Amino acid sequence: MPAFDYSALDSRGKQKSGVLEADSARAVRQQLREKGLTPLSVDASSRSRNGGRSQISFGRGGSSLSAADLALVTRQIATLIQSGIPVEQALSAAAQQSEKQKLESMLVAIRAKVMEGHTLADSLAEFPRAFPRLFRSTVAAGEHAGHLDLVLNRLADYTEARQEARQKIQLAAIYPIILTFVALAIVVFLLTYVVPDIIEVFVRQGQELPTLTQALLAMSDFLAGYGLYLLLLLVVAFIGFRMALRQERYRLRYHRMLLHLPGLSGMTRGVNTARYASTLAILTTSGVPLVEAMRIAGEVLSNDYLRQRLSEAAQTVSEGGSLQKALDNTGYFPPMMLHMIASGESSGELDNMLERTARMQENTLQSKIQTMVSLFEPLMLLVMGGVVLIIVLAIMLPILNMSNLVG
Repeated sequence: MPAFDYSALDSRGKQKSGVLEADSARAVRQQLREKGLTPLSVDASSRSRNGGRSQISFGRGGSSLSAADLALVTRQIATLIQSGIPVEQALSAAAQQSEKQKLESMLVAIRAKVMEGHTLADSLAEFPRAFPRLFRSTVAAGEHAGHLDLVLNRLADYTEARQEARQKIQLAAIYPIILTFVALAIVVFLLTYVVPDIIEVFVRQGQELPTLTQALLAMSDFLAGYGLYLLLLLVVAFIGFRMALRQERYRLRYHRMLLHLPGLSGMTRGVNTARYASTLAILTTSGVPLVEAMRIAGEVLSNDYLRQRLSEAAQTVSEGGSLQKALDNTGYFPPMMLHMIASGESSGELDNMLERTARMQENTLQSKIQTMVSLFEPLMLLVMGGVVLIIVLAIMLPILNMSNLVG
């Protein structure tokens, strides 16, 4: 059934737009009037104008979806299918429920593809940026096994959990970042505006300044004279660094360094191994073959060097090697996780063990993040206290010297 883009006015005179399916534009206008809307324009959607292709004009590769939108629409479709509603009707209901035109148009296009006889996974492939390979492969496995509703519910849980973890990390990072910027701003303000004016009084009197005061005054003069150039240099260095990361050889070196850098290696490894374990768990429990699941799970990692090593591990497993040995050879997975995977392989319960180790890794990662955030605040206060103490001493020492001279 063709789709039409419409524009109409509601009872309050507010303009609304969206996508509806009907046999003709006249039928769409009738549907709009039945909803209490006054049609302004009804045109064949870009999908219909392109010969029935589902690629709506969202740009190359389709449009992306936020994790919240993806989790919501997945949960809606899973609930409808679990209630016995066919896939095409579930997609239609989810499209009507959506308040975002982009998502509504996307679901209408996917439904049209399903109505043409394609599988849901193939239909989702029309929008690879909105529905990544992990999502599509899991859906394909669910369709093949006849448990699409269960698989979609797992995907919704997985997406929601990923979104929740991301929000926790972002919220945990906001306070330290703000505190750091405020602390730096206060120090720069004191050194460039307050300290010079106060010390100038002693300089005019011809008093010899202590070494600490002279050093602080030199730093103040440097910031006042070259602060803008220093800031510009930092901006240029940051831009150059980002441009260098676009080249694969530099990006691989940088990502490898992150995996071995003291202080950051534990967090980098924890984030990537937890993401790999959780992705591998949902894929294998949904029926995706292990080697294919390893290749897909490796693609979701943010560290390119570890992704490359895991691609080699997938090749090892495809040649008959065990998952535990393949991951152990990378050198970046914790021993506890490897022991649990080995136990799952020997007992034939690899799926359950992967789920358990994924939860363990995520809990460990959350504990590390909370510990780092809880330690950062008192550490920053100590650093700021030390800086302020040095500034106060640099100002007070000339005053004490003057008092001694007067006395």
